Amino acid sequence: MKYNVRGENIEVTPAIREYVEKKIAKLERYFTEAPDANVNVNLKFNQDKTSKVEVTILLPQLVLRAEETNVDMYAAIDLITDKLERQIRKHKTKVNRKFREKGEFPITFATTESPELHDVDEDELELVRTKRFDLKPMDSEEAILQMNMLGHSFYVFTNSDTNRTNVVYKRKDGRYGLIEAH
Repeated sequence: MKYNVRGENIEVTPAIREYVEKKIAKLERYFTEAPDANVNVNLKFNQDKTSKVEVTILLPQLVLRAEETNVDMYAAIDLITDKLERQIRKHKTKVNRKFREKGEFPITFATTESPELHDVDEDELELVRTKRFDLKPMDSEEAILQMNMLGHSFYVFTNSDTNRTNVVYKRKDGRYGLIEAH
């Protein structure tokens, strides 16, 4: 794995870099071979004396992402590693089954006898509702208004400028984001 560790309002010391790499490298045990992955780690020290850690692991056909805020930077790194581990466990059976059906194996997870790896609830990812609707052409501002009127956290629409499917969503910070399909 290739690591890109950067800090905002904090110097990334060799000790912090080594700790991050050591913790995230433990995730390699879930794969049959060391994945060719880019690991982006953003360490941020906030004005309220908390530390925020964001990790994005770009694997072939899969993106793992987690963020954690804690007063202790090392504790945040530990917690984020746990979150990423849970994501891998959750995706392990689903991803392998999906690609086994297609006959492709871009990511091969290691098989272990550890019981905690088999605790994924099969119903957890069950599709329980399907909606179909026409995508009305509009701009992103109108889509945000529609989303807010419906009380949703996201809204799918056809962008009237590009004629492509876009999604607006409400971010955790209360502002809005736009996802554009290419």
